[in-house]
Amino acid sequence: MECDRVVVLVVVVVLLCCQFEASIGLTFSSKLIHRFSDEAKSLSISRKGNASGDLWPKRYSFEYFQLLLGNDLKRQRMELGSQKNQLLFPSQGSQALFFGNELDWLHYTWIDIGTPNVSFLVALDAGSDLLWVPCDCIQCAPLSASDYNISLDRDLSEYSPSLSSTSRHLSCDHQLCEWGSNCKNPKDPCPYILNYDDLENTTSAGFLVEDKLHLASVGDRTARKMLQASVVLGCGRKQGGSFFDGAAPDGVMGLGPGDISVPSLLAKAGLIQNCFSLCFDENDSGRILFGDRGHASQQSTPFLPIQGTYVAYFVGVESYCVGNSCLKRSGFKALVDSGSSFTYLPSEVYNELVSEFDKQVNAKRISFQEGLWDYCYNASSQELHNIPAIQLKFPRNQNFVVHNPTYSIPHHQGFTMFCLSLQPTDGSYGIIGQNFMIGYRMVFDIENLKLGWSNSSCQDTSDSADVHLAPPPDNKSPNPLPTNEQQSIPRTPSVAPAVAGRTSSESSAASLLIPFLHLMISLLFVLVKCMFISTL
Repeated sequence: MECDRVVVLVVVVVLLCCQFEASIGLTFSSKLIHRFSDEAKSLSISRKGNASGDLWPKRYSFEYFQLLLGNDLKRQRMELGSQKNQLLFPSQGSQALFFGNELDWLHYTWIDIGTPNVSFLVALDAGSDLLWVPCDCIQCAPLSASDYNISLDRDLSEYSPSLSSTSRHLSCDHQLCEWGSNCKNPKDPCPYILNYDDLENTTSAGFLVEDKLHLASVGDRTARKMLQASVVLGCGRKQGGSFFDGAAPDGVMGLGPGDISVPSLLAKAGLIQNCFSLCFDENDSGRILFGDRGHASQQSTPFLPIQGTYVAYFVGVESYCVGNSCLKRSGFKALVDSGSSFTYLPSEVYNELVSEFDKQVNAKRISFQEGLWDYCYNASSQELHNIPAIQLKFPRNQNFVVHNPTYSIPHHQGFTMFCLSLQPTDGSYGIIGQNFMIGYRMVFDIENLKLGWSNSSCQDTSDSADVHLAPPPDNKSPNPLPTNEQQSIPRTPSVAPAVAGRTSSESSAASLLIPFLHLMISLLFVLVKCMFISTL
C-alpha cells in the first residue's frame, strides 16, 4: 500500500516538474556544424579513420561547390517526389461540361495554354493520346459561340505558337515525334495526322509544339496553388469530318496511356502519379483529376495488352447479366473510351443481350425511325421503374452495374419513350462509352495498369481536397499567416530575442529546479526499495 502511494507521488512530481520547466522558460540549444567544416572533418576521421579525411573537399574549391550543388539537387528531387501525392486539374477548375447533341454528346473542360494564356474548350477523350487545339487555321470548325446552340460566355479560341512566349516547335528527331518518317529534315517541325473515324473522315492534322498547360494543385494538407507544366500539343491547322458537325470544335485532350498524353507527361515530370480519374453524373456535369488513384475500397480490373503493349484502355469482360439472368461464356474485350458517347458491343454479344432485355422489360416495344437505337419502348412512369438492370462481370468477381442503360425521351399522353442505348459493332471488341460510366468515379491507373471504379455523385472526387475551390478573394492566401495578436502568447510578456539572450533568469531557474531534482531522486529511491521488498 505504501508503494502505491509512492508511485502516485512520483507521477505528481513529474507533472509538476514539467509544468515548472515550461513556466520558467528554460531553453535548450545545439551547436550547428557545416557538413564540410573542419570540425565535421575531425569527427569523420575519429569515426571512420584518416582515409575519410582525404575525401574532404578543400573549402571554397570547385569540388566544394560541386558537392554542395549536388546535395541541393538531391533535395529538390526528394521534394519533387513528394509532389506526386498531389492532385492536379485545369486552372479554370476540375468541372467537366456536357452539352448533349449540340456538341456531339461529349464531355468537355476548359483549359489554358501558353503565355499569355489562351482558353480552350476541349473534349475529354480516353481513347486517344494527343492534346490538340485549332491553330493557325487553314480548315477549322467555326469558333464563334453564336454558331452553337449552347450557353457559352465567350467565343472559342484559336492558338498561335508565335503569340506564346513559352512555345517551341517539336522537331522531327524528337523522341515523341511518331511521324518523323514524313520529314525531309530532322530539324523540321514534327507533323501529325490523326484519323478518328474512317467512315466520316474525322481527322485533325498539323504539327507538334511544346508549351505550358496551366493547372491548379491540391494535395494532402496543402492549399490550392497554381502551376504550369510543359506539355506537347498539336497545332491543328486542318480538321475534317465530325469536327464540322459539332464534335470538339475547340480541340481534344487525349488521355490515353501513350507517352505523349497529358497524364503521361505530367507523371514523367514528377508532378503526379501516372493516373487520373473521370466522373460523369446524371446532371450533365462531372470532374477530371490528374494523379487520382481513387479509393482503396474501389473495384478494379487489369488493363489488357494488345500485341504485347498497352496502347489503349482495354479490359476483359468475363460475362454479363440482364436482370437476374447471367449468361455464361459471354466474355469479350472492351475499350474504355470517354470519347465515345455511347456503348457498343460485338454483334453476337449485342444480339444476346438485347434479346434477353426485350424478354424482361415490361413495356411495349415501338418503332422509332428517327432514333439511333433499335430497341425503344413506350412506358408509363410506373413501368420505367421496372427496367431490368444490366451488369458487366470482370475477373475476381468484380461487378460493374450500369446505372442507367437507357435514354428517355418525353412522349405524349403521360407516356415516356425510352431506348436501350446500345449499338452493335462488327469489330472484335466492344466499347464502353460515357453513358455506361455515368454515376461512377472511373480511375485510369496507368502506373499499375488497371481500371478502378466506385459509385460517386462527382461531388466527392477527393476526400483530401475540395475540387470546387474558388480562388481566394483578392488573390489572398486561403491560409493567411497569423496576425501579431495570434502569434503572441496570452498573459505572457513578450521579450525581444536580443534582450532574452542577456537575461539572468537562467541561473535563477536552475537554482529553483535543484530542490525538485533532490525530491525526485529521493522518491525514486523509495520506490525501488518498495519494489525490492515486494519481491521477497
